[in-house]
Amino acid sequence: MHKDKRSSPVDKRSSPVDKRSTPQSGSVGNSALVLLRGGGDLASGVALRLQRAGLKLVITELAQPLAVRRTVSFAETVYAGRHTIEGVAARRVEPEQVPAVLETDEIPVLVDPNADILLSSFLFLAVIDARLTKQPPSPLPIPVPLHIGLGPGFQAGVNCHAVVETRRSHTLGRVYWSGTTQPDSGQPEGDPRRVLRAAGEGVLSAKAKIGEHVEEGQVVAVVSEHYSVISPISGVLRGLIHDGIPVTKGLKIGDVDPRNDPSACFLVSDKALSIGGAVLEAILTKEEIRGKLFRHAPAPGASAGEGH
Repeated sequence: MHKDKRSSPVDKRSSPVDKRSTPQSGSVGNSALVLLRGGGDLASGVALRLQRAGLKLVITELAQPLAVRRTVSFAETVYAGRHTIEGVAARRVEPEQVPAVLETDEIPVLVDPNADILLSSFLFLAVIDARLTKQPPSPLPIPVPLHIGLGPGFQAGVNCHAVVETRRSHTLGRVYWSGTTQPDSGQPEGDPRRVLRAAGEGVLSAKAKIGEHVEEGQVVAVVSEHYSVISPISGVLRGLIHDGIPVTKGLKIGDVDPRNDPSACFLVSDKALSIGGAVLEAILTKEEIRGKLFRHAPAPGASAGEGH
């Protein structure tokens, strides 16, 4: 399988999910689950939509995620242990801790790049691949009732059941049950100068924080004290990968927003929410899936006895 563009050397302190693990409960609180592969900013928009709609989900990530917009990425949970986005909290867990965390209405995040959790006794009715590798995915460990892919690399009816358009255009957020999305353009959306890339190989050391204003020509980060990452424009630093992470030359490591609005650094984007809505549409389209996922899930904010 093509390497996830966010992939990095495995953190020896973390170990992937043990394929032999057998959680005590196959469905938590009698509810089936959704598996979300990836915790980047677009994936986190999907997570917010599904969580707020009353679905129970689990996120799987790499041992060292390279998410850029970390303030709005549940991937940050891998480093922080717990991370909150727009009032929705996620917590890093081991497989046996998933049921307890789900009961608190937090989102469990597992270090599990190969989705081995699917081999456990948990009941996953839908898998959303939001890793955005832009390459055809490797087969899942086991077949699932509904497999949804985001963006290029997926072909509905071939390597997934449905694919969601992720490129900004009039087709953004559309669900396709056959065929593919638009191909990868190879270029960042908007002003390409906003994207910061590593000038060489080494370990990243941040010199600015997400949400801070940076000036044109300012050093935002250095790589192994040899290569400086300089902002080509003035604006707010909207994203920067986690400090101390090994990077390769040319890797996207940051994002400067010339609109200079710090509040945007802490809000999930319109694009992410649009894609999240599309994933929810795809799930709700399948009646047999919808019925099982929502069978025992109360409406968000509802308490026992409401609605009578």
